[in-house]
Amino acid sequence: MSAALYDPAAGYYARPAGQVGRGGDFFTSVSTGPLFGRLLAAHISGWWREAGSPARWRIVEAGANDGSLAEDILGSLDLPGLEYIIIEPLPQLAEALRARAPQIRVLPSADLLADDPLPSFVLGNEVLDALPFRVIESDGSGWLELGVDLAGDAFAWKALGPAPADLVAPLPLHPAGYRTEIRDNFPSFLRTMATGMRGGRMLWLDYGFDRADYYHESRTTGTLRTFSRHRAAEDPLLTPGEIDITAHVDFTALAEAAEAMGGRVIRDERQGVFLTELARPWLLSLEGRTDVGKELRAFQTLTHPGQLGAKFRVVEIAFEAAR
Repeated sequence: MSAALYDPAAGYYARPAGQVGRGGDFFTSVSTGPLFGRLLAAHISGWWREAGSPARWRIVEAGANDGSLAEDILGSLDLPGLEYIIIEPLPQLAEALRARAPQIRVLPSADLLADDPLPSFVLGNEVLDALPFRVIESDGSGWLELGVDLAGDAFAWKALGPAPADLVAPLPLHPAGYRTEIRDNFPSFLRTMATGMRGGRMLWLDYGFDRADYYHESRTTGTLRTFSRHRAAEDPLLTPGEIDITAHVDFTALAEAAEAMGGRVIRDERQGVFLTELARPWLLSLEGRTDVGKELRAFQTLTHPGQLGAKFRVVEIAFEAAR
C-alpha cells in the first residue's frame, strides 16, 4: 500500500494533483468550496485566543493535496505571527504547492521543525484513512497476516504467517475467513506531526468507527476500499498506482496513541455537529439575504446526515506545553 500510494515515481499520490473533486476519483469536504476552510479558520482563531494569542505560532497541515484547504483557511485568517506549514514528502507535489502558494512553507517532514518548537494547530482532512495498514485474516484459532505476491503476471494475496501478537491482542477472534485491517502506525505518525509543537491542538477529520464497531462480527470483509472515478471497489491488487486505497479509521486506536504521548481527546463528534456550531454566527448573519444559495448548498453538503455530516467524525486532541 505504501508503494502503491506514495512511491515517488509511480505512486497514486505522486501524480499531479487532480485525484480530489468532481472530476477526480473521490469527493472531500474541501471539494464543496471555501466554506469548509472558513469554518475551520474560525475554530483555529478561537484556539489561538484561548492559547493567549501567541506572538509566533503555526498551522501544520498533513495531506494537503493541491493546497486548496490551506488557501481557504489563510483567506479567512488575519492573525499576527502565523507560519503555515504543509508536510509533503513527495517531491512533485511539494514543488507544485510551492509554485501555487509561495506564502506557505512546504517541508518533507515535521521533524524539521524540532529546532524551533512553537504553539501549533496540526490538522488533516482525510489523512488517517490513507495511512498504510496491515491486512489480517482469521483462521479460526488466531490471526494471519496477509502480504502481496506475484502469481504469474498478477498480484495475489499470500499468508505470511501469524500476525504479531501485540498487534492483534486488542481484537476479538472471529471465525475462519473473517478478514479486516489494522494499523500500527498511529503512534509514529502522531509523534512525527507533534515534533515542532510547544503545546497546541491536533484536529483530524475522517471516516471510521470505534474499535468494537470496526471489528464487529458482521463486518466480515473489513473496510478496505479502492476509488476510481467516484466508483468504489474492494480489490487493491488490480491496478496499483492508478487507484486510491483506503480503510476506515479505528478511532479507539487513534485515541490510545494520542493519550500514550500525553495528548487528551477533547472532541469526538460528527462533522455535522461540529461545523453547525462553528457556522452559527455566519448563519445568523444571513437573515434576509438572497445571494448565498451556493454557500448554503455547500453548508448542507458538509453537515446534512445524509451527506458528509454523518459520514465524517472530528477528533480534536489537546497537548499541553512542556513546563
